Amino acid sequence: MNRREFLLAAAGAAAASTLSFSGRLFAAPANSPRFLLVFLRGGYDCNNLLVPCGSDFYYESRPTLAIAKPDLDNPDSAMALDADWGLNPVVRDTLYPLWQKKQLAFIPFAGTNDLSRSHFETQDHIERGEPLGHEANYRSGFLARLSGLLTGTPAIAFTNNLPLSFQGAGHDIPNISLKGDPRAHFNERQAAILSGMYKGTSLAQATADGLALPKTISADLRNEMVAASRGAPSAHNFAAETQRIATLMRDQYRLGFVDVGGWDTHVNQGNTKGGLANNLKNLGEGLAAYADALGGAWNDTTVVVLSEFGRTFRENGDHGTDHGHGTVHWVLGGQVAGGRVAGEQLAVAQQNLLQNRDYQVLNDYRDVLGGLFARLWGLNAGQLQTVFPQAKPRDLQLV
Repeated sequence: MNRREFLLAAAGAAAASTLSFSGRLFAAPANSPRFLLVFLRGGYDCNNLLVPCGSDFYYESRPTLAIAKPDLDNPDSAMALDADWGLNPVVRDTLYPLWQKKQLAFIPFAGTNDLSRSHFETQDHIERGEPLGHEANYRSGFLARLSGLLTGTPAIAFTNNLPLSFQGAGHDIPNISLKGDPRAHFNERQAAILSGMYKGTSLAQATADGLALPKTISADLRNEMVAASRGAPSAHNFAAETQRIATLMRDQYRLGFVDVGGWDTHVNQGNTKGGLANNLKNLGEGLAAYADALGGAWNDTTVVVLSEFGRTFRENGDHGTDHGHGTVHWVLGGQVAGGRVAGEQLAVAQQNLLQNRDYQVLNDYRDVLGGLFARLWGLNAGQLQTVFPQAKPRDLQLV
């Protein structure tokens, strides 16, 4: 066993130890709906994924960050989706084929009415699923309330700790970490035991490196961009772990949550190259691999990708973007009525910005998800109010 194999094995063993089941493993009913929520922590820049290439204002606002208008002779230009919107070419081989098969839809001008522009407040607000101004209950998440209403719909979180969205379910919901770093899984006692097992062997140094305590992490990483991810693995980790997610969701689970970090791009964001492009490329690869790994089960699967907020429409002085408001949600799946940009929209122009800086929110996430859940599971009005109190579910006929 070489160093890489050992570290991967250690990570896998640690991850397995975090997965707890209530009773025996079981298979969920065949052909029952599958739903996976992918939360991009850090506020991703939607304007460089779903590109408003029909807007001159977009190009005026982003002199270094804008994705070029569709041009068949330019491989770095946006891929036209319709007269107004294009897609970043870094997802040409992953998301674009799903769009062409009408298995992917985008919802711009989406999000929450929380205007704090705080990663943590807005992430918590979304995961709770409560109306703004409602007394905050940090022990009740909307996926937990949804899980409580459904039968034959076992739930799982692909996270190191049970996320707020699954808190308060009233029954055990397992979680499994996708992090490939064993430091995230072993405490000091466990690390000492494992180190002792390999003491004096050729793997001793690899063991020490792999189990190094968090105090060895560079202080430079303890900044806002890392904190905004709340410990969520990167898009690279997500792409590497989709096979495991697909196996569990196909055979055992029907309601899932995974978060992906690294989307807080204040500096040197890039366009078709750079940190954001790499994240989008890895995320697209992960989602495409997830669809492939599910096989025929993809036809019963719906995936929603969202983030706590979008970014400022204009780029900043550091060639990045800052905390914004409205964003773009994605809806994918074998039976998704895709190949379209859905929901209420406005022309992308300066006069339509919120506070002259952000996308407005015209499609509240609680209303959109409420309408989607009604179609997936046939929930009635009272049940939808349990999941999203005071919401006004909107049926965008996404499935």
